[in-house]
Amino acid sequence: MHAAIVLLVLILTYFGMAAGRIAWLRVDRTGIALLAVIALLASGQMTLDDFGSAVDMPTLALLFAMMIISAQFAESGFIDLCARTITGTRGGTAALLALTVAIVGGLSALLANDILVAAIAPPLLAGAQARGLDARPFAIALAASANAGSAATMIGNPQNILLGAIGRLDFWNFIAISAVPALFSLCVVFAVVWLQWRERIHDGAGPGAAEPFGVTVHPLDRNQTIKGAAAVLALLLLFLTPLPRETGALIIAALLLANRKITSRTMIATVDWPLLLLAACLFAITGALNRAGIAAHLLAFLVDHGLLPNSLLLLLPFSLATTNTIGSLPAAMLFLQIWQVPPAEVLYALSLLSSLAGNLLLSGSLSTVMVAERAERLGTPLGFRDHARAGIPIALISTGFAVVWLDLIGILPLLPPPVTGAVPP
Repeated sequence: MHAAIVLLVLILTYFGMAAGRIAWLRVDRTGIALLAVIALLASGQMTLDDFGSAVDMPTLALLFAMMIISAQFAESGFIDLCARTITGTRGGTAALLALTVAIVGGLSALLANDILVAAIAPPLLAGAQARGLDARPFAIALAASANAGSAATMIGNPQNILLGAIGRLDFWNFIAISAVPALFSLCVVFAVVWLQWRERIHDGAGPGAAEPFGVTVHPLDRNQTIKGAAAVLALLLLFLTPLPRETGALIIAALLLANRKITSRTMIATVDWPLLLLAACLFAITGALNRAGIAAHLLAFLVDHGLLPNSLLLLLPFSLATTNTIGSLPAAMLFLQIWQVPPAEVLYALSLLSSLAGNLLLSGSLSTVMVAERAERLGTPLGFRDHARAGIPIALISTGFAVVWLDLIGILPLLPPPVTGAVPP
């Protein structure tokens, strides 16, 4: 009965996440996960001590620290400057799109995606509207390049941070494996968006557009920007030392919070607390799956039937399907509970493929949803079809190249190995 209740809660939770929210209620993925934890607590299937022991604090600490470092760039006005640089260039629309992809892709490799997108989307899209351009191709390019750029590093997005922290992946080896596919994907983003929108990009601000409003302007503070750049450089240098990554990141975040110009309340308010709560709840929910013994049975089933995703042929459809239904972070957590000690090569490949797969559909990644929400507020709604026309070829071409690349450098085999029936450790 205990296992049945846990499994039922897990299925309902992930089904709700795949649907996006609970029907007739304004409950998003974070709310669904929180309700699931409360249900487990109320039914006696989990205690608060179980909740606390299930949460991987180093992962949450690193994610929090990355958000604080990213907030430094947002509050210093540097991200606004990047948006003004893009929309203020004297080049043609091709140059504007190329700058969008290059700047957002580069920043997303080092900053927290949600903080970056929340800061750069309003001024970038409003700036495109001010030039009489349709903001939708810029919204697509912004979201897709954020996903593609974040694939390059272990700190680029939440699922990479999770997989890197729990799998103890090497930061620099991660870049060596993922940088080339990420750069290729950025080129694909520009090519697809430009080919599809080059003849329509001058059609004003799109159907139902309104005058931009509610765009907060952050004037550039050079000293605070330099402080943020020094923080990123220090973080990268600390990754070369034996100091735990989360400890080094928290030290840097603490130094940024001790700020005479930007209040700590402002910095902390910029943190994506719903995302941190979602991660904590998912740790507890998937941990209950493991304590009930269900994870071990699922792992044995996958091994016996040759379905363990230890090859590119199986890992690619897994990444595309789960990323665009339940989300890459929930999928990564479930993956790690079922297969608790996967080879590092599997985690490198999963991080890369799930990041690139997020471009497939509008609901494929948190950053894409955030861009769409901000575009709608500015009077330029980004529809599912508009995004899919560009997102599907971008994701398929990018993940296809990534599979070829991973097979070429020998990270994972293309085809599954023979079934032996032995359950991995």
